[in-house]
Amino acid sequence: MRMFFALWPDELTRTQFALAAAALPAECRAQGVPGQNYHLTLAFVGDVAVSQRGALQQIGASLRLPGSTITFDAYEYWREPQVIVAAARENPAALLELWSRLQQALQSSQAAPRFKSSPLRAHVTFARKVAQAPVLQAMSPICWSARAFSLVSSDTRGAHSVYTVVDTWSLLDETEKP
Repeated sequence: MRMFFALWPDELTRTQFALAAAALPAECRAQGVPGQNYHLTLAFVGDVAVSQRGALQQIGASLRLPGSTITFDAYEYWREPQVIVAAARENPAALLELWSRLQQALQSSQAAPRFKSSPLRAHVTFARKVAQAPVLQAMSPICWSARAFSLVSSDTRGAHSVYTVVDTWSLLDETEKP
C-alpha cells in the first residue's frame, strides 16, 4: 500500500482552502482536488508491505514536537507536475523541525528502505493536470494552526485518489518544549 505522513486540516481550515480553490479561474478547476483530500505532505514513503505499517506508526508515535501555524499566502503553478497549489512562502521553524525529524527517522528505518527525501515546500494542491500556466491572482492568506500529523494510505486507482488516515498523533502546543 502507498503511504505518506501528512498534516491534515481541521474543518475550518479545509473550508478556507475550498474557498481559495473556488476563487481560481474556471480552467484551473477542471481537475480540482476534492476538499476531503487537502493536506500538506511531510514525507511520501511510497509502497510498503502491510507488515511495515506498524513500524511507520512507531515512527509517528515517537515524535513529540510542537505544532506550528503555517501561512499559505500565494497561488503557484508548478509546471513539471502540472499542478496549482496554495503555497507557504515561509516555513515555520517548528514545521521544519517536524519535517527534519521525520526524514531522519525514515532514513534509518527498515520500514522505508527506498525512502528518498526532498526539500520541504509547504503547499496544498488545489488542481492537477493543468497543462498551461494560468494567470493567477493574489491569494488571501490562510493561517493553518497544525496541531496533529497523520500516517495516511492512498489508493490512486480511481479518478481521484482516496486517502485513508491510518493513525494520527497530536503535536505539542507551539510554546511547549518536547
